[in-house]
Amino acid sequence: MSVAKKEYKRVTTKSLVEMKSNGEKISMLTAYDFTMARIVDGAGTDVILVGDSASNVMAGHETTLPITLDQMIYHASSVVRAAKRALVVVDLPFGSYQSDPKEALRSAIRIMKESGGHAVKVEGGKEIKESVKRILNAGIPVMGHLGLTPQSIYKFGTYTVRAKEEEEAEKLKQDAKMLEKAGCFAVVLEKVPAKLAKEVAESITIPIIGIGAGNGVDGQVLVTHDMLGMTHEFNPRFLRRYLNLYDDMTSAMKQYCDDVKAVDFPNENEQY
Repeated sequence: MSVAKKEYKRVTTKSLVEMKSNGEKISMLTAYDFTMARIVDGAGTDVILVGDSASNVMAGHETTLPITLDQMIYHASSVVRAAKRALVVVDLPFGSYQSDPKEALRSAIRIMKESGGHAVKVEGGKEIKESVKRILNAGIPVMGHLGLTPQSIYKFGTYTVRAKEEEEAEKLKQDAKMLEKAGCFAVVLEKVPAKLAKEVAESITIPIIGIGAGNGVDGQVLVTHDMLGMTHEFNPRFLRRYLNLYDDMTSAMKQYCDDVKAVDFPNENEQY
């Protein structure tokens, strides 16, 4: 059942908490460049995530680990210039916050000052508690990320569903409550059982944004390139492709190449 939406000229961290309180679901998509961010923002998306998934999508790496803080700032700066309504959340990349709370704060400050982003996102629970607190104490909004945390992929050894066993599920619930108590404004839950995700969403007051976590949470996030069908090798159960741009773009480019070869492009109306 849909809920009447409140119009927001600019979505803020407070707006997201209001949406949860009002029963309105939160929409979140990724963007890494100005042109895509302008489209995502113009479509009415509530949150734009400048994800470290840029490491995979934009640079072709196997994991999110190689992307640097400088590269994240570059991508985020491009997105911020395009976003007129959406809240822009920027991932802190691997190695920029896990080991030292002081380094975590320095990394978050650089993101905020140099990109103009509105908030940062970090992966993990109690292991990074001190880093989260240090960033929040500086007045920087923090979004958490639990469940499948791609920056820890070599620790997990697989991209399979997380927290299916009772011990890990209990830790996830405690971590979510800890992030809420610390002052995070929202938490992403990735690839966890829908029943568990719903339980977590109902147990805390801040929004839970799901990806592969069912529809009992407060919002959803997908990688834009995946939902538009620009990628075609990645086929998880949770992904719905709203377009098939891989085939459409390939067809258009082949037609362009054929037209150039046949001296059909440009024609008389397409030249000076």
